[in-house]
Amino acid sequence: MASVRIALLGCGVVGSEVARLLDENADELANRVGARLELAGVAVRRLGRDRTTSGVDPSLFTTDAAGLAARDDVDVVVEVIGGLEPARGLIHTAMEHGSSVVTANKALLAEDAVSLHTAAEKHGVDLYYEAAVAGAIPLLRPLRESMAGDRVKRVLGIVNGTTNYILDQMDSAGSSFTEALEEAQALGYAEADPTADVEGYDAAAKAAILAGIAFHSPVGSGDVHREGISEVTAADVASAKAMGAVVKLLAICELSEDGNSVGVRVHPAMLPRTHPLAGVRGAYNAVFVEAEAAGQLMFYGPGAGGAPTASAVLGDVVTAARNRLGASLGPRGSWYADRPPRSMGDTVTRYHISLDVTDRPGVLAAVAAVFAQHGVSIETVRQKVEGPDDAELVIVTHRATDEALTATVEGLNDLDTVRDVLSVMRVEGE
Repeated sequence: MASVRIALLGCGVVGSEVARLLDENADELANRVGARLELAGVAVRRLGRDRTTSGVDPSLFTTDAAGLAARDDVDVVVEVIGGLEPARGLIHTAMEHGSSVVTANKALLAEDAVSLHTAAEKHGVDLYYEAAVAGAIPLLRPLRESMAGDRVKRVLGIVNGTTNYILDQMDSAGSSFTEALEEAQALGYAEADPTADVEGYDAAAKAAILAGIAFHSPVGSGDVHREGISEVTAADVASAKAMGAVVKLLAICELSEDGNSVGVRVHPAMLPRTHPLAGVRGAYNAVFVEAEAAGQLMFYGPGAGGAPTASAVLGDVVTAARNRLGASLGPRGSWYADRPPRSMGDTVTRYHISLDVTDRPGVLAAVAAVFAQHGVSIETVRQKVEGPDDAELVIVTHRATDEALTATVEGLNDLDTVRDVLSVMRVEGE
């Protein structure tokens, strides 16, 4: 039986699982591919660590990642280092030397997907990255291939397990944001520095990748409106409960009604508990896709972790190896539509606004006048008396542009009777 030689760049949480599965499932993988997947080398930062659980022959470890990527006897390079550099340079080196590339690098793809696909096409190799979004969940390939004959209109997803765990704990256990974050760190769901997760950077990178594939347009992280969950309070979660909703950090990619632009955003939002995404618990991920012909589809499963992510990586390795043996190539990057990103101000949705106001006659009329002035229609109002001269107004609007809502909030802040705008949160899913 022939062999397909694999170079592995990185042997951390994901890389070590890739190596282990290559070793443990060697015979099955060989039968699926039609050739043995042979590990040619593993690039690591430092030699000498105990990596016996990976099953890798110690002689295969090297600190020369560039040298390994440039080897002419390698067929597929797997990059699981992460970050922009040296990963970008190593991937280009691998392609220049004729190797197909499998990567899980969401940050790099969100920054550089077009040029990476261009390089792959130039050098006649494959580029696969199923593991870059939503871990083990088969998502990118269905979007790119299974739905190639359809028109995707919207992608709505929970694509970060850390933030979903935190918000779920705040909702189900009554934890504060800080308490839930500490629990997530103790369980290994959150890093010591959780900024990339809780401030939405991780989800924004994934949203950019999803939008690029779904709408056949170049979308980068800079095109994504991003808000994190660090400002979400127990009061927000309680208010969502009161209206039969749950707070989730959502990645939302939308085609405009005229089909000429793309809106991509990441922010916390209230979802009705009847929505399929509302029931996604713990650190799980789920993505809801709406297409013209297929209708509504949902993809659900573990969105992170060494073994689940390695599963997606190996799926790409098997595909790249089969293409190699058959002297064929997988789908190219598709950017033909070249739709521009839409301004966040033009985004239309509903809003939930909490106001701390003085409790006296005429306050509600003054507040309603500000909404009317900016063309934002009020759907419901709920008032809760907090003290002798203090009340909280909770207002849910009909659909309005983000620009109009921003102007409304500025107008509310100018009212003498409004002590504070306590929170503003979007309402999705209806």
